[in-house]
Amino acid sequence: MKTDVDTTLWAFAVATKLSGAFMQPHVAMAYTFLLFAALAWLSISLVYWAHPGGPAWGKYCFSKGKLSSFSNFKPIPGPRGLPLFGSIKLMANQLAHRQIAAAAQSHDARRLMAFSLGHTRVIVTCDPDVAKEILHSRVFADRPVKESAYSLMFNRAIGFAPCSEYWRVLRRIAATHFFCPKQIKATEDQRCAIASGMVSSLGRHNHREPFTVHQVLKRASLHHMMFLVFGRRYELDHMNEEAEELKRLVDEGYELLGTLNWSDHFSWLSDFDPQNIRARCWRLLPKVKVFVSRMIREHREKAGDRDCMDFVDVLLSLQASEKLSDLDIIAVLWEMIFRGTDTVAVLIEWILARMVLHPEVQSKVQNELDQVVGKYRSDVVDEGHTARLVYLQAVVKEVLRLHPPGPLLSWARLAAADTLVDGHHVPAGTTAMVNMWAISRDPEVWEDPHRFMPERFVAGEEGRVELSVLGSDLRLAPFGSGRRSCPGKSLGLITVTHWAAHLLHEYEWLPSASDWGTGVNLTEVLRLSCEMAYPLTVIVRPRRRALK
Repeated sequence: MKTDVDTTLWAFAVATKLSGAFMQPHVAMAYTFLLFAALAWLSISLVYWAHPGGPAWGKYCFSKGKLSSFSNFKPIPGPRGLPLFGSIKLMANQLAHRQIAAAAQSHDARRLMAFSLGHTRVIVTCDPDVAKEILHSRVFADRPVKESAYSLMFNRAIGFAPCSEYWRVLRRIAATHFFCPKQIKATEDQRCAIASGMVSSLGRHNHREPFTVHQVLKRASLHHMMFLVFGRRYELDHMNEEAEELKRLVDEGYELLGTLNWSDHFSWLSDFDPQNIRARCWRLLPKVKVFVSRMIREHREKAGDRDCMDFVDVLLSLQASEKLSDLDIIAVLWEMIFRGTDTVAVLIEWILARMVLHPEVQSKVQNELDQVVGKYRSDVVDEGHTARLVYLQAVVKEVLRLHPPGPLLSWARLAAADTLVDGHHVPAGTTAMVNMWAISRDPEVWEDPHRFMPERFVAGEEGRVELSVLGSDLRLAPFGSGRRSCPGKSLGLITVTHWAAHLLHEYEWLPSASDWGTGVNLTEVLRLSCEMAYPLTVIVRPRRRALK
């Protein structure tokens, strides 16, 4: 979010102008003026800092014309942090969702908390009712666009494009073409092929030796997106040059978008690019354009030769009001690859980690698979089985509750106008966040919230009713809710459930020898998604007989 230069820094500008005066006879007068200027700056900074929520909120409150209207409302509670910097330390670590939840608890501000990230005003909620109020409000229909997102063209894609007619066209394209039931069904065979490839890849490991499953899942997810977006098919065990190139581009983009950029929150740093983020984005973007443009050019040359339309085919076939420019097509396709590659792999790794840690749950899942699909190697899981795998679906939901892939950052919204949230005045330009990680572990929302218990999502048991994770119930909405919810959530959920079913049907998942007695290390790290800090290392053992 672009902010004006802080008026409290005027003293530095004055000092710079007076630097030449130090060579003049009136050195003492210059020093005295500088001292008074520094004291004035310090005093103003402390006044701003003293306001609940810290300096960004104090600056707004005491700015000309705002004090009287703002004072009519009770201030939003929250940490003050440090003068000038605010609570930047809350976001400057790899467990920001935990830090923010702890701050909200200590300030008795779970419903709504205010804090400052440099010049940026932020509110965050750990309450499902207030979350719904924010995410379903027209005022919060936009997202704050970070410098890295803007530099990488995400402001022209679905995730970050401002709420406008262009954004509505993109949402319509996604709903009616990319992720409609017909398109999802048309690509089922390739998901089955990739799942079989994962099973074969794991089968080539020594079943007594531990291995890390992370790279297999990442490669499978990348190949899936390459097929959906570009129509490319690859062997899972062979990463060709094209797939390797895309992997490097995606990995670099993840790192850039997942880094807290101080220039986003301190406007006076923007000219210096102290973290080299802007320069790296400028180097990455031409590579992305060349890669995606090559794919578009190949599709134009081979138009009409495909049985199943991929995303490039869809965008090139659009007519009239839905027609996009080549740059916009590049932005949309780049975002689809970028957002679709990470989440599926991360979530399946968490599912497998929980299966290793809870063998009794793994056994229940496998018994269900044997009953629904069959227990012989000739019996293969397909997506038609998913609806009958009730317990596996409950496991997926429980993992989403305890390990939401986007616990915090992917929920950010931007207030387009002054508004009220939970009875508090929230000014235009304020960033709003929802801490889904905190909501999903709230004892007032969930019974025994820290316990892994898939049965809580099995409808009919102890009078429980089915709970959707697609955004209608803010107690658990890992894919978002409202206008900015993830457009590919249905496809993502189908893919995760299907692939997890394949892997659990084929193999028994055991801890490595070093993990016996201590269990799986569930330490997490928040990058762009919330990942396992230590990739899952396991031993797999075939569990199905060859013949009926």
